[in-house]
Amino acid sequence: MFKTFAKAWKVKDLRKRLICVFIALFIYRLGAHIYLPALNLNLLLAAKNSSGFQQSLFSIIAGGGYASIFALGIGPYITASIILQLLTVAIPKLEQIKKEGEEGRKKIDQYTRITAIFLSIMQGAGYIYTLKNMFVYSNYFVYAIALIALVTGSMFVMWLGEFLTEFGIGNGSSFIIFANILSGLPSGVMSLYLYGSGSDIYNWIKICVLVLLFVILIGFVIWVQDGERRIPVQYSSKMAGHAGSQNSYIPIKVNIAGVMSIIFAISLLQFPTTIYQLVKSAKLEKLINFLSITNPWGTFIYVVLIFCFTFFYTSFAINPIEMAENMKKNGGFIPGIRPGKPTSDYIQVTVDRLSWIGAVFYSVIAIMPVIFQWIFGFKVGFGGTTLLIVTGVALEIINQLESQLLMRHYKGFLS
Repeated sequence: MFKTFAKAWKVKDLRKRLICVFIALFIYRLGAHIYLPALNLNLLLAAKNSSGFQQSLFSIIAGGGYASIFALGIGPYITASIILQLLTVAIPKLEQIKKEGEEGRKKIDQYTRITAIFLSIMQGAGYIYTLKNMFVYSNYFVYAIALIALVTGSMFVMWLGEFLTEFGIGNGSSFIIFANILSGLPSGVMSLYLYGSGSDIYNWIKICVLVLLFVILIGFVIWVQDGERRIPVQYSSKMAGHAGSQNSYIPIKVNIAGVMSIIFAISLLQFPTTIYQLVKSAKLEKLINFLSITNPWGTFIYVVLIFCFTFFYTSFAINPIEMAENMKKNGGFIPGIRPGKPTSDYIQVTVDRLSWIGAVFYSVIAIMPVIFQWIFGFKVGFGGTTLLIVTGVALEIINQLESQLLMRHYKGFLS
């Protein structure tokens, strides 16, 4: 990994991209420490240091610092993306726009940004309502200024993600989520240290076992992330340009949906919490407690949603009918499978089987914090979901750098 970064740093274009990433993430983390205007810092610090203070998993992943101008983070944009993808399936007009190629993608992106603005206003209003007792001056003018700061901060983070996607390496939103998770790593390590700092030696044994399990889990995550099913493909002699046939394969990864299925599930489970911030209700509070991941029923619903979104996202990522048609046009075929519909059915079955494996994997990873809490008897500050995201983004960065280096130094890699 370090060799890859060292080689990338020597290439001028890649060095510029890496510098853009570092500067953008520095600005983002700097904004995460700028608090909203007119807040009473003493009350804020007291609330953060209280034993009952804890942020939701979605806030840890998508948010940008408690009570900061980036507090909403990339959350509204992620939720807007989910809504637009669901509407694309439900509304034929949007589905038609999506099929228009690059222009259609730009229109969908614009609709996503507009939706994100409305969502940030809603979420920001609820967020301000929860912090209303911490403001020095309690009046609507102060609340309005704070809301404007939140919405503006969220839109800036959205732009920052798109900037990183265009001028950085890989997906910009993934980088921002990556930075959010890593920023909470020191506090997680400190909580483990404080847990083991007592006189009981068994606490340190628990921590050592937990660290060992996390090392094994990291290896398991990397193994599944790199796992793929290679469907063999043969091309006719006309396409190969010589007698006989040309062999190739279609790689289909086990984690087609990636971590997006988990993020989608978390977003949906956190939606009642967003409503509760605006409208206080005893029924909503019961619903939130019911949907909590620490509740067995909440865990079950969480797993079901991960399965649903895994298959849903996979249906967007892979189109077996289109793959079969392209293969037929290029004179390719899967050995033992007839071209056309039988080929698309074969690809669909393969994708469905991999989706089941991926969904089981994501579910196990997602409920790891709950399992660790049941086993070790204390709350773990970081879990399988955050580990999956960090590992996935790190692997994506390395793969992107290696592919860029391969394009620029093709001869050097072959020698």
